[in-house]
Amino acid sequence: MTDAALSAWIGRSEEVHDQLSRNLVMRIAATLGEETPAHGEALPPLWHWAFFQNPVAENGLGEDGHPARGGFLPPADNRNRMWAGGKIEFIQSLRVGGDATRVSTITHIEEKHGSTGALLFVTVQHEYFQDGELAIREDQNIVYREPSPPKNSSGQSLVEGDWQESITPTATLLFRYSAVTFNGHRIHYDWPYVTDTEGYSGLVVHGPLIATLSLRAFCRANPQARLRQFSYRGLRPLVAPHPFEVGGKIDAAGSAQLWAGNEGGMAQRSEVKFD
Repeated sequence: MTDAALSAWIGRSEEVHDQLSRNLVMRIAATLGEETPAHGEALPPLWHWAFFQNPVAENGLGEDGHPARGGFLPPADNRNRMWAGGKIEFIQSLRVGGDATRVSTITHIEEKHGSTGALLFVTVQHEYFQDGELAIREDQNIVYREPSPPKNSSGQSLVEGDWQESITPTATLLFRYSAVTFNGHRIHYDWPYVTDTEGYSGLVVHGPLIATLSLRAFCRANPQARLRQFSYRGLRPLVAPHPFEVGGKIDAAGSAQLWAGNEGGMAQRSEVKFD
C-alpha cells in the first residue's frame, strides 16, 4: 500500500462492549495458576487482554489464524503479524463481573526497513471504560514483517535482579492462554504450521503472556506497589518447552526495570512506574 493509502487508516475507530464474566476470569486464573478474584474485586493486571475480542468465524481467518486483514486493521499481505509491545496506563481497576467498554483508535502507521526486510508498524490506542469512567489507557504496537528466519538470540544477556521466577511454558499453557484470549494465531498451538511454515523451532510463547508473567512477578515481589504505568517491548521469541526467567530490579524511586529471557539472552524488556 502507498503512504497515502496507509494514512487513510489513521483515526479509524471501533467500540467493543463486554461483561467481565467471572466464568472467564476463573479460566484465566486456572491457566495462570492463580486464585480467582471474587465478583466485584479488581481484575488482576493485564487480564483485560482476555476480554473485548470480536469473534470471527473460521472462514474469516487468514492462513496464520488471525482475522483476515483489511477489517479494522490495515491489510499487509504476505507478512507475519506480531504483537511487538505497548504502553499501559493504569488509572483505576476494572472490576470482575461488571460491564465494560473498549474504544480502539488507530493512531499511527509507519513503514520501515530493517535487517529482516520491510516492517509495517501500526499503533492502536485502547481506552477501557467501566461505569462511565476511564480505567485503562493502552497503546498497542503491532508489526507486520516479511517472512524471515526467527531470531534465536537478542545479544542482550540477562542480568542479576532483585527478584526472579522460572517459567516452563508447556504446550498446555500456550493452548489454554490462546483459548482464554480467543487468539487463533497458529504459531502458539499448531506445531506443523509454526515449524514448517514460519520456521520456528517450536511453539511460540505469546508476547502478552510473557508480559503478564513479568508484571505478576513484580507484583509478587512488591506487594505494596500501586501500578501506574507499564511499558514493554519484544526483542525475540521464546519457544516451548524451554524454560525462561522473568525478573527485575528497582532502579529508582517508583521505577523498576523488568525482563524475560533465557540462555539466548533477553526476549522482552519492560518498565514499571508505581507509587
